[in-house]
Amino acid sequence: MIACHADHVGSLLRPRDLVSAREDAAAGRISQARFNAIEDRAVEDAIRLQERAGLPVITDGEQRRLSFQSRFAESVSGLGNWDLNAFLWGRWYGDASTVGDRTIERPAGLGVVAKLRRTRYRNVEDFVFLRSRTTRTPKITLPSPSLWANFWSAQESRNAYPTLESFLADIVQILREEVAELVRNGATYIQLDAPHYALLLDPTTRPFYESLGWSAEEYLERGIEMDNAVMGDFPGVTFGFHLCRGNQASRWLASGGYERIARTVFRRVRAQRLLLEYDDARSGSFTPLGEVPGDKWIVLGLITTKRPDLEPIDVLEQRIHEASRFVPLERLAISPQCGFSSSVVGNTLSPTDQERKLRLVVETAQRVWGE
Repeated sequence: MIACHADHVGSLLRPRDLVSAREDAAAGRISQARFNAIEDRAVEDAIRLQERAGLPVITDGEQRRLSFQSRFAESVSGLGNWDLNAFLWGRWYGDASTVGDRTIERPAGLGVVAKLRRTRYRNVEDFVFLRSRTTRTPKITLPSPSLWANFWSAQESRNAYPTLESFLADIVQILREEVAELVRNGATYIQLDAPHYALLLDPTTRPFYESLGWSAEEYLERGIEMDNAVMGDFPGVTFGFHLCRGNQASRWLASGGYERIARTVFRRVRAQRLLLEYDDARSGSFTPLGEVPGDKWIVLGLITTKRPDLEPIDVLEQRIHEASRFVPLERLAISPQCGFSSSVVGNTLSPTDQERKLRLVVETAQRVWGE
């Protein structure tokens, strides 16, 4: 099992030249080969940043992704027409003095339209590139299968998938194949991102999932079964499981403590490391950590990626010790609460702010655990 006390969720800010190059490639102003070279350089720079900060776990910063979910969508056919807003829609809340609130409507006509067929193993390709460029533990992130309920529509999808269950069953199978191929290529740390479970906590975001035909409790239980099916049983592989309440452009979607979902998620999910958002009061108290069984680690997301100001290291140390009332200190770790750029629309921090935050993760781990 991966047993480090300093971790991070995955995504990093996209450099401006990469964002511009993506637009230029889409408009045909630069070649695909030129764009690929710019992407490669952005990934290499992201790796060096993490190594410079002292992190033991290295991702590719999700530099190649439109959104943390999008690599899967680019690997299959059948999802129909989609763009970035397929992943960003919702009522987003932000600090009134900085970014403010924003509403993005769910795209009309969003919905799977044909049986899914894999076209590539894009996550595997990304992992192989990452693995070849660092000697530290490489981590790859995948979307939780039930997150893709967003792409099922009773109207748009009925000819391809008359039920949500049939659609998600194919998602599970494709992700299971992806995990197996990642492991075959040497992956030892794979993370499933599952922000939708925390959206069940908030009465303003819960109705969408209940509108699909399942109660919140049924959606949660079936979802965890699907997550476990994707993770399977791979000796020597550590699975992470990340929960948050939305993270785009320094805004969030939902609020609520983990009490309602803790027993099901913390006890039943097969992942060994739970990466939990805990950077402000919207996440509630540490009390639900009492549901965590003795074979799991908790990675406390205490450092916010939504604001540039640094958390005092004394306060972080105090909060870790507060959490150790529920989970032994040796099974705790620290990370930012989410990625710095869950999509190409990054949070309102500078690259310098981002590096300072990553260094703070490592410095706090060194102070608390001596590593």
